Amino acid sequence: MPKRFIFFVSGTVLVFFFLFFSFLVHKNLFTQLDFNTTVHLQDHISRRFDFPFSILSSIGQFEFMAVILAAIFVICRRFKAGVIAFIFFGGFHLIEIFGKYFVHHPPPPEFMVRTENIMQFPEYYVQNLNSYPSGHAGRTLFVTVVALTLLWQSRRLGPGSKLLVTCFILIFDITMLVSRIYLGEHWLSDVIGGSILGSALGFFTGIFLIDTKHDDKDNKKKGFLPKYKIEIKKVE
Repeated sequence: MPKRFIFFVSGTVLVFFFLFFSFLVHKNLFTQLDFNTTVHLQDHISRRFDFPFSILSSIGQFEFMAVILAAIFVICRRFKAGVIAFIFFGGFHLIEIFGKYFVHHPPPPEFMVRTENIMQFPEYYVQNLNSYPSGHAGRTLFVTVVALTLLWQSRRLGPGSKLLVTCFILIFDITMLVSRIYLGEHWLSDVIGGSILGSALGFFTGIFLIDTKHDDKDNKKKGFLPKYKIEIKKVE
């Protein structure tokens, strides 16, 4: 099965799941779970993590993630694909703004917020009464899907190195998502919604990142049906 088709189906399924999940969030079905999760994390994580988690909060902002995304495509020398990636990256933020305006979901109260203001970029800041979906979570997962797609197509690194880099990226992702809830910036449902949306657009971007030549060679070798070699021997 072509990899592009798999990416398209994955992105489409995630989009529909995001819409369904957003409807449930709008109906306030996760209110108790959101509150309990935040309280649980803040009760069991030391306040010493306020500063490092706040650094992650700065890294997850639009400007930093845009620089990281651009650096990925410069290193890979995939400039045309990079343009497409930034189109989807911008599309994510349009949907994020739309969600914050139309999905009724107030952010955590002020007494739960633990973020330390380390670095603030006033150029991009969505101020609204609602917090769904999480922009940090969406940007992080978007860049992750793009980075892993390019990573596992690379022929410069061996499987062991790829696995090591993948583990590092996933640990970073988990830490980023947990920090958003712990710092009181977002509820659990905000983070889940943002992650789903960011992953969906990341998969759509991945359609344009697939090495079609390499993919076609694999398909020709494997095919949909097994190939059998027929030998004719002369019987005397």
